[in-house]
Amino acid sequence: MATWQQNLAASLTDPAAIAARFALDPATTAAVAARYPVRLTPQLLGLIEGIDDPLGRQFLPDLRELADDGLPDDPLAETELAPLPALVHRYPARVLLLAGNDCAAYCRFCTRKRRVGCTAFRLPFAELLKGVDYIAAHPAIDEVILSGGDPLLLPDDALAELFNRLRRIPHLGVLRIATRTLTVLPERITPALAALLGHQTPLYLTTHFNHPHELTPAAAEACARLAAAGIPLANQTVLLRGVNDDADTLAALCAGLLRMRVRPYYLHQLDPVRGTGHFRVPIEYGLQLVERLRQRVSGLAVPHYIVDLPGGRGKVALTPESVVRLGATVLIRLADGGMVAVPNRPID
Repeated sequence: MATWQQNLAASLTDPAAIAARFALDPATTAAVAARYPVRLTPQLLGLIEGIDDPLGRQFLPDLRELADDGLPDDPLAETELAPLPALVHRYPARVLLLAGNDCAAYCRFCTRKRRVGCTAFRLPFAELLKGVDYIAAHPAIDEVILSGGDPLLLPDDALAELFNRLRRIPHLGVLRIATRTLTVLPERITPALAALLGHQTPLYLTTHFNHPHELTPAAAEACARLAAAGIPLANQTVLLRGVNDDADTLAALCAGLLRMRVRPYYLHQLDPVRGTGHFRVPIEYGLQLVERLRQRVSGLAVPHYIVDLPGGRGKVALTPESVVRLGATVLIRLADGGMVAVPNRPID
């Protein structure tokens, strides 16, 4: 049986080979891959049927990624909020530690399309450790979210060193890991990794499943291994046009997640990132979807519908009470009474 490292190395990255396998235009595939990297693991190659199926839309290159859609590269102002290359400090008590810049596969709607997978943004492990030193020097920080890229592409020994350094910080409480390996590289969740993560309590792991077709037996086995190690699992789904923007799909996804011991946590309104406008679902339709979802599944299976506000102003739940005005731009009411405008319409 191949190891996760062998399967990662066997991934398809050549634009011409990807175009031939999925009957895509070679020039389009090459043009998109020259700007935004493409990688398809053996797991994905066994699941994707074509450009128009739910996984194909998420992972196969699309010429619309290069369109001038008027959206920013960094809508959440992460660059401005990064005191160090490997760390984003948006909230007073919580930081994002970018534990690597690579992913096992590259989502075409990624909020960090500007940098993830790009050679220029790869950081040595020493930069990650500078982020740990920053956390140690700021006693107000209680929670660290490991993201990237995908932090679980770090080898076990590097993860162990990172955890050991973080756990020596007396004011640090909770660790969180955000990963998509359970969809695209489930064999990464080895017994050794599960044991390593299980010893880091309190640690929470956030999965990323967007469609029921991603809930494969291999993904279920990986989730079960993590749950057996005592790791709480929660899922973040991104609402995507043509992928999961219907109540039947969302209901099947959320119910399936619960059967895998994963709590549906967030349904994200897509961040307004350059090259992703064709994935956008209008907020008013998202509100209707959540209402239909409540009629089909138990409350435990209904995620919070949220938007990450432009400019790094944080997450807000999208409810009929928080949405003040609909249209091409939506006006969102904050808890403090302030208002923030959010781009809303899809771009064809």
